[in-house]
Amino acid sequence: MEAPAGLKYSKEHEWVTTDEAVATIGITDHAQEQLGEIVFVELPAVGDSVSKDDPFGVIESVKAVSDIYAPVSGSVVAVNEELAESPETVNEDPYGDGWLIKVRVSDPTDFEDLMDSEEYESMVAEEKES
Repeated sequence: MEAPAGLKYSKEHEWVTTDEAVATIGITDHAQEQLGEIVFVELPAVGDSVSKDDPFGVIESVKAVSDIYAPVSGSVVAVNEELAESPETVNEDPYGDGWLIKVRVSDPTDFEDLMDSEEYESMVAEEKES
């Protein structure tokens, strides 16, 4: 499992990186491993609002259908259109080309609740033990 430093992580296995007030959001390497082969991704439209800790999309694999939760609140400014044709990109490159959405963050304090890579790796290790 890979959890790059410099990103922030949610308890629901999403990652976030920011460039000024815009956050790029995706699912973690651990999440895509647990899901298996991803076959469909449903994402919000540009202009939609997302709320911290609420579902904003659905990811479907050969094993399961899972909600994707917003780690921050804001307005969607970009959606990874490539995933409609190539949802497996999330499996192949979860921290790069497999990003999901970009959000103009409405409350910068949302980041305070997120974990760094070491905290996230510890959480995943604890989950595997239980």
